Amino acid sequence: MNDQVEYTPPRVWVWDKASGGQFASINRPIAGATHEKALPVGRHPLQLYSLATPNGVKVTVMLEELLARGHAGAEYDAWLIRIGDGDQFGSGFVAVNPNSKIPALLDRSGPKPIRVFESGAILVHLAEKFGELLPTEPAARAETMSWLFWQMGSAPYLGGGFGHFYAYAPAKFEYPINRFTMEVKRQLDVLDRRLADNEYIAGSEYSIADIAIWPWYGALVLGTLYSAAEFLSVQDYKNVQRWAAAIGARPAVRRGRMVNRTFGEPSSQLHERHDAADFDTRTQDKLAPDSAGG
Repeated sequence: MNDQVEYTPPRVWVWDKASGGQFASINRPIAGATHEKALPVGRHPLQLYSLATPNGVKVTVMLEELLARGHAGAEYDAWLIRIGDGDQFGSGFVAVNPNSKIPALLDRSGPKPIRVFESGAILVHLAEKFGELLPTEPAARAETMSWLFWQMGSAPYLGGGFGHFYAYAPAKFEYPINRFTMEVKRQLDVLDRRLADNEYIAGSEYSIADIAIWPWYGALVLGTLYSAAEFLSVQDYKNVQRWAAAIGARPAVRRGRMVNRTFGEPSSQLHERHDAADFDTRTQDKLAPDSAGG
């Protein structure tokens, strides 16, 4: 039965009310800064401004993986951007990312700071900078980049589509939930078929393709995204389950998903990261839970 209330679009759309839902405050039809606010800068070459949503987790996992491989130049300061409070609309953040979305990276390792925004672009920038997790052999590189861009194109159907209408919309309607559930299950099947013959997404080697895809689809099948595991019958995707568990067990991944996290169990949160020792010396004020989610 279709319970969708019929809606006739106006001839000209006018923004005259909030869109509703849990994250209505972050949506608006215009860009640019809403207030003046400079970004903090720490002592490390890489300055990350983020929140531990799946897109943010990609970058902190990448940085922790690079550090685990001995790249001291990958040391970073991770500053918390509270999107529910509108931090992403401050003038300093907009100067780093004019799209006002997390994550945003400022690479200060050279004579002139380089801004990098969009999570996929940040992963490529770091992979090329440190010569890690992105193959140089042409065919392997093309495969890795293809799966990276698969994630960038597919995840909006999972997050803005399925996640919004299933978990966050102010009212539940059959049509959009069915539409995006079908697509998410198709995407999981794509991954499951790929992982039937490959240990990792791009082949036999762990890469930025895994780092990009895991925070979305790995979290989904492990039951930590949208509380939708039963609804989506994620147990059917056995190859994705195997891969997700293996990636999730990596020490760098476990550290990376904690950084800039402000939700969940207090023991899983590290609001800001400025030194590797922060993982061992977290204080209760850093760990105090709040309402931001993602």
